[in-house]
Amino acid sequence: MTATVWRNWAGNQSATAVTALRPASVDEVAAAVRDAASSGRRVKPVGSGHSFTDIAVAEDVRLELSDLRITPSVDASAKLVTVPGGMPLRQLNALLAGHGLAMPNLGDIDAQTVAGAISTGTHGTGAGYGCLSTFVAGLTLVTGTGEILHCDPQENPDVFGAARVGLGALGVITDVTLRCVDAFVLHADERPMPLADVLAGLDGYVAGNDHFEFYWLPYTGRTLTKRNNRVEANDRPLSKLRAWWDDDFLQNTVLGALCRVGGAAPALAPAISRAEARVLSPRVYTARSDAAFVSPRRVRFTEMEYAVPRAALPEAFAGLRRVIDTLPFKVLLPVEVRFTAADDIWLSHGFERDAAYIAIHQFDGAEYEPFFRAFEQVAQGLGGRPHWGKLHYRDAESLRPEYPRFDDFLAVRDRLDPARIFQNAYTTRVLGA
Repeated sequence: MTATVWRNWAGNQSATAVTALRPASVDEVAAAVRDAASSGRRVKPVGSGHSFTDIAVAEDVRLELSDLRITPSVDASAKLVTVPGGMPLRQLNALLAGHGLAMPNLGDIDAQTVAGAISTGTHGTGAGYGCLSTFVAGLTLVTGTGEILHCDPQENPDVFGAARVGLGALGVITDVTLRCVDAFVLHADERPMPLADVLAGLDGYVAGNDHFEFYWLPYTGRTLTKRNNRVEANDRPLSKLRAWWDDDFLQNTVLGALCRVGGAAPALAPAISRAEARVLSPRVYTARSDAAFVSPRRVRFTEMEYAVPRAALPEAFAGLRRVIDTLPFKVLLPVEVRFTAADDIWLSHGFERDAAYIAIHQFDGAEYEPFFRAFEQVAQGLGGRPHWGKLHYRDAESLRPEYPRFDDFLAVRDRLDPARIFQNAYTTRVLGA
């Protein structure tokens, strides 16, 4: 296949591989890896391009897995589903709904592939839930030697501990078995609140809801809070008009236009945020779980996200506000705050601790690096762990102390990819050569 330019969703990463391959079978994936290994080349699988870092940049052999023919397998009684690693989450959600199942939790977009989502530690929000990788019951990957290797808690448990958030450094994930739940309905309560009230009552909001998050509008004292809780009946669905007005028109068309105005006239950014805060209105509805979790995202942006120990959130948030107040330019998009439970995955942001995530954004084309670097200093000082798929400036030396199993991960990588077939500039920086 002739290589073409690959770009991620945000447009801040691109590459033209020497060779682009679309394998149709696991054996073809293994053959491609063995061929690369024998000729000293490097291979990088790519998903849907929803990482902001260069984690998926392939400059030699690019593997596109959308044509991989693996028939999904659903065991409804055991609530287990096995799907191709290249399946987008939106297809997974539709597949599960057709069998009366659902993912226990999701993030706020569904464009990522399953393999890409788990490899970077993609997460939603909820005090009782870890990242999406915690729902993985097993996976198969093609290692750097071309071996087809399965891992789960009993078979190759050390690989399982590493590969559920593997950064694409251990192999090509060809299929993933996920632990699901019975399909469920969420009661969504979205409403503006003063920031001071949210921070004062935060422990109660996080503990008292299945899924709680909030968005803060910079230069204001206002937030939009989101509470999603499981209910029995889908008895209050949104009308199509209200859904279009809120999710399509206001959150995408209007937001994009306001960001363009703010970009052209930066001095107006605080006034724009205050105007946005004034027009926020409550919204209460019920919906199938994935429909309530996921929102359309058409406004392009760059993003950094840090997981800090949950107890450190007030200090981290105060530091963020100081950073924004002293920037020589304006911040045009809201700050998102979410919560996850501790887990046991070696390079998960939630490894052995409950986490609060702070996500900061800048509109497409707007200056961001001084902002992101300044907030990174705040978060790093509090033991923060950067999201692997969001922009950050950390390296292996600075990351090792934050992950107690970091060297164990490297030992698994040494065994599975001794020739560094899957290495690129990103993994060299964050894992070392």
